[in-house]
Amino acid sequence: MASGVETLADGRVTSERLLLWTLLAVYVLNFLDRQIVTILAEPIRRELGLSDTQLGLMTGLAFALFYAVLGIPIARYADRPGSNRVGLISVSLLLWSGMTALCGAVQNFAQLLLARVGVGVGEAGCTPAAHSLIADAVPAERRASAIAFYGMGIPIGSLLGMVIGGLLADAVGWRAAFLVVGLPGVLLAAFVWLALKDPRRSGVISLSARPAGVSAGNALREVFSSRAFSLLAVAAGLVAFLGYGKTAWSAIFFIRSFGLTPGETGLTLGIVGGLSSLFGTWAGGWVSDRFARVNKRHMLTAPAIGMVVAAPILFLAYNATSWQMALALLVVPTIFNSMYYGPSYAAVQGLVRKEARAVATATLVFAQNLIGLGLGPLFFGMMSDAFRPMAGEESVRWVLWGAAWLGLLPAFFFWRASLRLTDEQAAVTARAAG
Repeated sequence: MASGVETLADGRVTSERLLLWTLLAVYVLNFLDRQIVTILAEPIRRELGLSDTQLGLMTGLAFALFYAVLGIPIARYADRPGSNRVGLISVSLLLWSGMTALCGAVQNFAQLLLARVGVGVGEAGCTPAAHSLIADAVPAERRASAIAFYGMGIPIGSLLGMVIGGLLADAVGWRAAFLVVGLPGVLLAAFVWLALKDPRRSGVISLSARPAGVSAGNALREVFSSRAFSLLAVAAGLVAFLGYGKTAWSAIFFIRSFGLTPGETGLTLGIVGGLSSLFGTWAGGWVSDRFARVNKRHMLTAPAIGMVVAAPILFLAYNATSWQMALALLVVPTIFNSMYYGPSYAAVQGLVRKEARAVATATLVFAQNLIGLGLGPLFFGMMSDAFRPMAGEESVRWVLWGAAWLGLLPAFFFWRASLRLTDEQAAVTARAAG
């Protein structure tokens, strides 16, 4: 065990497990607080008198703009050899949880928009630091599985947001729902601060043995010098654009087209979609680690093939005449469309040196969230408003029809990125050894 990374992974198994489970819990709250607004969107629209375009702005761009832009400078802090990544995650969690609770007290659209901005500012400090910690704690041959394990926070948090948010909206209203889901993060923030130790500060990784770091400009140049990374960023951005748009508007689609309440929608769509995404995220990491042993390029094979298979089934789901049929048809494409997370972020960790890993993650998060979360729900809402004169309450269904077939685009870019992955990762390994 020549390196601190291996020492932590093999000699401190309990610490690795504690780290991964705690980071998973943090990411669950990250997505719960981010996505609960999806199931609450329709009652919020009715009370505050919002348009579909304003709903798209509130659920997407207001959060994503600050989340994506602040992610890179915060990641630069996380990449510094002397930084405390655990402390960064704890403080970030405290901030976004408090701002989520504050969403329940707003009186107009402007106040809600500002509260969502606050959630985005807090959440910007989470994923780059978490991925950097995982990359230090887990050997490279298990990295895709470990990052996919962390990524299971997306479907779990989204599931809980849909189910808990919908049930609370029906029982006590959307304002109380925000308060209830925001407060647990305050307690978890304290646990993170007290229970976890950054390997840099626990003596597992010697600061003097680590590289001194690189400047922000050099880190970004290293990231964008990778052609594979650029293709991955486009693919992941398109996945997020379609994914966030479909998540936000599928819930509204079930409410408007099938007459379900927010509680019924959250319970049915949240559980089925959440469990399907959970399995797909786990399977993506598991398959990726095993395929990559044959050839590194196959790390991205599963998401590329899966998205091609998913497109026609997804179209049939949005064309269904009953909510039961639509729900059943959503299972398989949701699994396939969720397989990208572990392979994508694990591939990125191998395309740059370790002192630029958090910046690489933050850059990919930037692409996913500014393009995906920022523009996806907003664009879907604008298109729904545009189709409304022709389609009426079915305008959301029309938008989702097109979104189903657009899933072929990220599949193409994942395939193109895979063609360059083996050579570029080998070059980075050789450069680091030199």
